[in-house]
Amino acid sequence: MSLQQSIIRQFDPVAADYATSAVHAAGADLAALVAALPAHAGVALDIGCGPGHTALAIARHVAAVVAIDLSEAMLAQARLLAQQRGITAVRFERGDAGHLPFDDASFDVVTSRYSAHHFPDPLQVLREVARVLRPGGCLLLSDVVAPPLLVADTVLNAVEVLRDPSHVRDHTTSQWLTLCAAAGLPADLLGTHATVLQLEPWLARMRVPAATAEQIRRVFAAAPDEVRTTLCVDDQSFTVTTALLRARRA
Repeated sequence: MSLQQSIIRQFDPVAADYATSAVHAAGADLAALVAALPAHAGVALDIGCGPGHTALAIARHVAAVVAIDLSEAMLAQARLLAQQRGITAVRFERGDAGHLPFDDASFDVVTSRYSAHHFPDPLQVLREVARVLRPGGCLLLSDVVAPPLLVADTVLNAVEVLRDPSHVRDHTTSQWLTLCAAAGLPADLLGTHATVLQLEPWLARMRVPAATAEQIRRVFAAAPDEVRTTLCVDDQSFTVTTALLRARRA
């Protein structure tokens, strides 16, 4: 099974759950991304839009939005949410971030929130972003980042893959900065936000089988103290860091 097929298999059945997920629908990280939009932005592209939370949030601040996702079920939820909110300046369509179906220099801004950890080849995606951005345009990328502590990085990504087999990697902030530079999109870290994830809703949102959920609990329970401290692990929750980067095309 390809990674694309895995993503579709994982997310089609849970699209409605993500449409109502408080973590995805709102939060300080989403507000920060909207605040970072350039003034008088023209056309925006939202990559990995899921049920449309980010695309709809930025739609009131740009001329128009095109939003893409691999999951048709997610796109259906996004269209429904747009209709409910009376937002018409957004077009949702199926698309692959690694092979963007758009002409060169088509967009003034590109956004990606909570989707980059699914990119099988993030450098390829960033090069595609650079291609479709107009000169002077920017990418706003917001995603969970792995902690600098290697063992905590390992534990976090291990439980992410157990929960969601289509997960590729939570990169570190420094890795994202290096990748952006390599793609010709020099980037700055605009800020970070701590997101507390309640374990049971986090597992339920992906409909994790009981045996796998128990395995995840055991991984957290067996983690070294430095990992439990870094990720603020307790019996009910753990905490991840979401970073917001702004990368510019010359």
